[in-house]
Amino acid sequence: MPPYKQDFTYVTGTEPHRLRTKAIISAHPEVRSLITKNPTTALVILACVSFQFVVAYFLRDQSWWLILALAWLVGAFPAHTLFVCIHEAAHHLIFRRRSWNIYAGIFANLPTLLPSAISFKNYHLKHHAFQGIHELDADLPSRWEAKLINNYFIGKAIWLLIFPIFQGLRVIRCKEVAVFDRWVLTNIVVQLAVDVAVVYFLGWGAFAYLGFSLMFSIGLHPLGARWIQEHYLVLDKNQETYSYYGPLNPVNLNVGYHNEHHDMPSIPWNNLPKLKALAPEFYDNLLYHKSYTKLFFQFLFSQEIGLFSRILRRERGNVTLADISTPDTDILATKG
Repeated sequence: MPPYKQDFTYVTGTEPHRLRTKAIISAHPEVRSLITKNPTTALVILACVSFQFVVAYFLRDQSWWLILALAWLVGAFPAHTLFVCIHEAAHHLIFRRRSWNIYAGIFANLPTLLPSAISFKNYHLKHHAFQGIHELDADLPSRWEAKLINNYFIGKAIWLLIFPIFQGLRVIRCKEVAVFDRWVLTNIVVQLAVDVAVVYFLGWGAFAYLGFSLMFSIGLHPLGARWIQEHYLVLDKNQETYSYYGPLNPVNLNVGYHNEHHDMPSIPWNNLPKLKALAPEFYDNLLYHKSYTKLFFQFLFSQEIGLFSRILRRERGNVTLADISTPDTDILATKG
């Protein structure tokens, strides 16, 4: 028998976060005070967007090796932060008006070249509602994807390198949400216009810096270990979600607090450590990661970890598509 899994791990029953949300609110009703908006995230977006375009401008005529090196060493970090900001906008955690959050997500998308902010929002909310349902959760790798990549170094390295492509292909299998709506089309039109403007005014060198920054920020880079950290069965075959409590959380807007985020998705990034502090008995007993770099190499070189190292469930419970239309998705999580 090969030393690696050839299928996902299947479980019955609801995903763990709904039950924990109920228990946390019952034991600590004061956590509701953490449910708010954080408009300062808009300033983070403005700073990162400005930084990326300024660096791209100065790299417009530089050699390709320098562009590639700076994209990996520098650009990956603001690009990743912008992805986290898009995530905050998807949950409507920046402004009270839903439309302002949509605009914020589209603006944060600009330096990352691929028009993904609104599509991510549509499918990410389903990930919270239907965690582990293969036909509905685009965060899960497709079966063909897991078989293709296998559990060897070269396959996993390629998977990380072109992760956005695999992520985009997953939506084909997901049901019940239209691929296109007016906001998705708006995102595409705006992004394509910016992409053309970057090439026309700044040149291909600037375009390459922004593109490589995106690829590294979510792929072949220690930051790419975030996708492994969140739901892959690395530390325990039964724990479905993991947090990361390491030094990159301040840079990444506390995105490592993933158990906390799934438990209370309407709490913005700045309050997630407060949730953990208010309800330590619910989190101190959970395993967590401390190093993206360690996890990055562990994922690449361990044949015991692959894309099949995920938990799936066949029952969707009593959650319907209408339930995820509200931005206050922690209310959804409290349903039985």
